[in-house]
Amino acid sequence: MDKIIIYTDGGARGNPGPAGIGAVIYNEHKKIIAEISEYIGVATNNQAEYRALVAAFKKAVDLGAKELDCYLDSELIVKQLKGEYRVKDKDLALLFLDIHNLSLSFKKISYTHVPREKNEAADRLANEAMDRELK
Repeated sequence: MDKIIIYTDGGARGNPGPAGIGAVIYNEHKKIIAEISEYIGVATNNQAEYRALVAAFKKAVDLGAKELDCYLDSELIVKQLKGEYRVKDKDLALLFLDIHNLSLSFKKISYTHVPREKNEAADRLANEAMDRELK
């Protein structure tokens, strides 16, 4: 598989609080090939956003992808990944490093900020993960 499209989202109920991640992975024909919905314990919103992308990158490696188009509704994370903002928080810096190390597996990666309304499927998966755990 050459190119995949990834939509990710992470959220926490409270900041920090119980957190979940969601990701929808599409092939280049916009067909869903994988979904991720996982409770990650207590985290901040930003940590959950990064951890959703880490999980999606790991899945992309398993799928043998060479190029990634990544869509996130966290403008902060997108700007950090593009090098427009520095990563000052030490916990986020470790997750940023995880992304960097995983990114070496791919030939090309793009990061795009999308409004929350354009990221509904990943948001739903993150919320479902939290709902399952908190019931």
